[in-house]
Amino acid sequence: MKNSLFSLLILVCVCVFENVNASDKPAKKFRFKVMTYNIHHCNPPSAGDKIDVEAIAKVINAEKPDFVALQEVDVNTERSGKGKNQAQQLAALTGMKFYFSKAIDHQGGDYGVAVLSKFPIEDSVRYALPIHADKPEENRTVAAITVTLPNKQKVIFASTHLGLKEPNRLLQAETIMEKLGKTELPMILAGDFNAVPESLVIAYFDKYFTRTCSDCKPTIPVEMPNKAIDFIMFKQGSKLKASDTQVIDEKYASDHLPVVASFEID
Repeated sequence: MKNSLFSLLILVCVCVFENVNASDKPAKKFRFKVMTYNIHHCNPPSAGDKIDVEAIAKVINAEKPDFVALQEVDVNTERSGKGKNQAQQLAALTGMKFYFSKAIDHQGGDYGVAVLSKFPIEDSVRYALPIHADKPEENRTVAAITVTLPNKQKVIFASTHLGLKEPNRLLQAETIMEKLGKTELPMILAGDFNAVPESLVIAYFDKYFTRTCSDCKPTIPVEMPNKAIDFIMFKQGSKLKASDTQVIDEKYASDHLPVVASFEID
């Protein structure tokens, strides 16, 4: 009887010790893939007024990203179909979750940016991005989601599409940092920045983020591209590491080439 009790006591102690040690172990590294894609409201430039959501979904599915930043997304517009939500359609066609952020009213519906995620979206936020009163142009926005990765690490993933005028882009960049820059969570920001690597706005972001490419390949136009304006970047000082940035040579679905990058996080 005494031996049995002693053996049981040892077994309990071992189990407790193993559980304590397991809780102290650091989370394993997790690898995932990110895409940014200006989808031109799913209207292939060579196809007239045709809306081809399936073509965009095919590009996404071929790369199998875990997160996608989308720009130029239509929801319930006349040109893309009343009652059609392109973010929702793409989520259904790719098996992902979505969050849409409206920038402007357009043709009886909404137009803006969106994010797709393979992981459940725990939190989401939309911020309007300002323009200078003396530099009028289309309003812009940023969409950000928070997810927990399989290794239990929370991350923020955001999509944006900045203005056409440099003063507005700088103001919008400052607003993004004001709204999202204070987070202690690892953050990835991706989108169409309408700015080349040598521009003032990219230099501003480079103070806070690391771009996944140092020699960024052109993303527009799709035929003989000569300008890089679509980027994926991650906040400095985080546990994120990026590699293998590629510009996908897909000429039909949109007027921009998609960009993908691989990530690793502890």
